[in-house]
Amino acid sequence: MRGPVPLSALLSQALVAFTIECDNETEHCLPHTTTRHGSTPGGENGPWLTSVVMWMNCMRFVGDDGITPRDVVRLARTKTNFRGLHRWGYITLKPPEGRADAPHAEWIIRPTRAGKQAQTIWRGLLPEIEVRWRDRFGAAEIDKLQRSLSEIVSQLELELPDCLPIPGYGLWTAGPKPRWRSSGGARVEEAKNLPLYALLSKALLAFAIEFEKESDVSLAISANVLRVMSDQRVRVRDLPRSSGVSKEAIAMALGVLVESNFATEHSDYRARLVRLTTKGHKAEKTYQILVRQIEERWKTRFGGKTIEVLRVVLQSLAADGTAPDSPLFRGLIPYPDGWRAAVKPPETLPHFPMVLHRGGYPDGS
Repeated sequence: MRGPVPLSALLSQALVAFTIECDNETEHCLPHTTTRHGSTPGGENGPWLTSVVMWMNCMRFVGDDGITPRDVVRLARTKTNFRGLHRWGYITLKPPEGRADAPHAEWIIRPTRAGKQAQTIWRGLLPEIEVRWRDRFGAAEIDKLQRSLSEIVSQLELELPDCLPIPGYGLWTAGPKPRWRSSGGARVEEAKNLPLYALLSKALLAFAIEFEKESDVSLAISANVLRVMSDQRVRVRDLPRSSGVSKEAIAMALGVLVESNFATEHSDYRARLVRLTTKGHKAEKTYQILVRQIEERWKTRFGGKTIEVLRVVLQSLAADGTAPDSPLFRGLIPYPDGWRAAVKPPETLPHFPMVLHRGGYPDGS
C-alpha cells in the first residue's frame, strides 16, 4: 500500500481481529461440527459452526415466542442467511399454524436447543472480549477508541446495522434500504451505549457506503484483491496469503473482476495466473485515491481531532496489520483443538471484512 494504511483498513483490521477472537471462544465453548475438521466431543449432533455475526444479524432477536424473518430484518437492519441457520441447526423455520401457503417472510423462527446454547455463549462474548482488549491494550486506549467512534456514529444520518452485512453479488455492501435517523441528543446517548464491535462495524460500513457510491468496484474487492494485484501476472494461490482472506472469497472476487474485464486469467502448467487489465489498473488507482479523499472529508464532517485520535489509536493496535508486528495478533492465537490451529496462520489481516453467506467469518473462511 502506498502511503499510510487507509482508515478503512485500520477499522477493518480491528474489527476482524475482534471477531476472530470472539469466534475462537465460541468454538471452544460450543459443542459443534465442521465440514473439514470434524466434531467436538459431544458435538456430533451439534450445530455447524458459524461466526458471531450470525448472532448480531439474527440470533439475538430469536426467542421461544417466535419471530418472522421480516421482523428480524427490520430489527437487525440487515439481511441474514435464514435457510443457512436452519440447515446448520440453530433455528426452526416453519409456516404459521393454519397458513401453510404463507410467504417465507411471515414464517415463524424459533431457536433450537443448540441455538439456545449458542445464544447463551454469544450473549456474553462481546463484553468479555472488550474486557480482554482493555487489559491487553490499556483501558485508556480503548476508551479513546470508543469515544472517537461514538462521536462519528452519533453523527451518521443513516440507521445502520450493528454488524457488517452479508454482501450481494459483486461483494457490494448489501442490506435493506437504510432509514434516515432522527436528529437530537438521543443519537449521542445511543452511540455511547453501543458495544465496541457495533461501533467499529457502523463506522466501517458508513465508509464503505460512501466509497461505493463513487467506485465501479466494491470496497471488499478493491481493498483485498485489486490492492494486492498489479499489471503483472500474479499467482492465484498467492492472493489469500497477501490479502488475508480465504481462497473461497478470492475466487468470488476474481469471478467478478474477470467477468467485468477488470482482470484477465491465464493458466500454465504450473499455476493459475491473473493480472489487472487497463480498466482494473484504473480501478486500483481509484481505490488508492478515494480512500484518502473520504478520510479527508471525514475530518471536515466529524472533526479533525476525532479522526486523528481514531487513526492514532487504531495504528497503535494494528500497526501494519501483519504478523508478528501487529499487536492485534496477540489475541488471535487459537485454542489447540480449534480449526484455525489446524490451518496455516494468517500473515496479514484483511483491509475489508469478507462476511460471506458461508457462515459470516470476517475473512471469508
